[in-house]
Amino acid sequence: MDESGGSGQPRSGTDRPTKPHAGPTAHTTDPTTPDPHENGNPSATPSTEAAHADRAGDSAQQPTADDDAAQDTPASDGTGTPTPTEVPPTGNETGTGDVEHPPAPGTDPRAPADLPRPEAPRAPHPTDDHRTLAHSGAPKSPPPQSPQPRGGLLMGRPFGVPVYVAPSWFLVAALITWVFGGQLDRVLPELGAARYLVSLFFAVAFYASVLVHELAHTVAALRFKLPVRRIQLQFFGGVSEIEKEAETPGREFVLAFVGPLLSLILAGLFYLAMQPVEPGTVPGVLLAGLMVSNLIVAAFNLLPGLPLDGGRMLRAVVWKITGRPMSGTIAAAWVGRALAVCVLIGLPLLTQSGALGSSAEDNVGMDTVMDALLAAILAAIIWTGAGNSLRMARLREHLPDLRARTLTRRAVPVETDTPLSEALRRANDAGARALVVVDPEGTPLSLVREAAIVGVPEHRRPWVAVSGLAQDITDGMRVSAELAGEDLLDTLRATPATEYLVVEDTGEIYGVLSAADVERAFVKAMARPS
Repeated sequence: MDESGGSGQPRSGTDRPTKPHAGPTAHTTDPTTPDPHENGNPSATPSTEAAHADRAGDSAQQPTADDDAAQDTPASDGTGTPTPTEVPPTGNETGTGDVEHPPAPGTDPRAPADLPRPEAPRAPHPTDDHRTLAHSGAPKSPPPQSPQPRGGLLMGRPFGVPVYVAPSWFLVAALITWVFGGQLDRVLPELGAARYLVSLFFAVAFYASVLVHELAHTVAALRFKLPVRRIQLQFFGGVSEIEKEAETPGREFVLAFVGPLLSLILAGLFYLAMQPVEPGTVPGVLLAGLMVSNLIVAAFNLLPGLPLDGGRMLRAVVWKITGRPMSGTIAAAWVGRALAVCVLIGLPLLTQSGALGSSAEDNVGMDTVMDALLAAILAAIIWTGAGNSLRMARLREHLPDLRARTLTRRAVPVETDTPLSEALRRANDAGARALVVVDPEGTPLSLVREAAIVGVPEHRRPWVAVSGLAQDITDGMRVSAELAGEDLLDTLRATPATEYLVVEDTGEIYGVLSAADVERAFVKAMARPS
């Protein structure tokens, strides 16, 4: 990461000097020095979206991602299934590194350079990588993209939030139809093949209850002015992708609790609806099934471990006591992992013992295998969701370290007809690693792409003009040097590109921000200990 960037100002493509641009003072780099990132392979695409997930019920959470520690919330579902995050989105991590601090008051690391006058040396930039522009490699990974997964079939936009049905839902609906149909055959044998139609209705009604559970989280989030990207119904439940974290532990608790509360209310309503209905009929069986299923959803999500709603509530309590949201996340995540182990071992044992309602003699053979498989899937979902919550918490804690000003590369301005070889010579003389194409008045027009430079053989560089390798600067590619954290990542995701022009609030050119540099800093931020 760089402490300073900007446009070291050599002469333009003509012999007359161009209009000076403010930029950091230049320093000379050694082309032979190896690039510490040359063999790096950053794989995470930044994303900060908080996601709230609820599986088989769900969990109010702003994910959000981990290994064992890191922005509250890539999305994870209530049982823990992580939803697509913008990070590797929200992302995985390896590597170390610290972000340098801004210059002390009264100093200016970006004193204007007025080449060819000799310039004072400056401290090396981490993003300079001790290499020249001519020797720099192409970005190792794509720029930050704005993850906009469709998520399946769009069903509507209640409260302005899109609701999607994922393809996996149809698989689960078929499974519920088959299992519930078998149960109906024992209770209502006279239905015959029509029992599967009744079972399909039950599957749809059950997921409608899950949608109400999710909408409770969504309405609470919107009430607290937290943006919700979408709701998705999928395998084992639903996911509410909330993009920001609650600002206080009280709001976090309410946001998590409203989901199970609505499930309990639904269970009560179905119980009341059962009273005038004759038992042993199709309406009676359906209402009883929906009552029991909503009770299970509520009870499951109230378990005190991430990524379940109960885990969010436990996190809020610990956050309130300690004053640190990270402490709450760590406590709730480890409880969630303990729950995953209990589910993996305890669910098959309970089934075999007959404690769940069937005789122990009946729970043999294929049923035993299915119970073990179901327990393994639930345990994996909960374990993964807990880890995701840790990773995202770490990311949120270190996200302010991502600052446009410290990540910006020094840049030099060149006019459109400047040969690439001459532009590279000027950049290397100035210790810069970026080129900005300007008009004769010094107004920036486009950015020369690093990947395009690498693709031009050295013997052809004197005959290739920089304008042919540049990307026009759009409004979205102008980034304020003051941007940091989530604001910076949101700006880059809104306009995907490989390079961005960084400017001061006055409009003065500060330098060029490479998406690859942001990704490397993103990975390092997630790898740093809390």
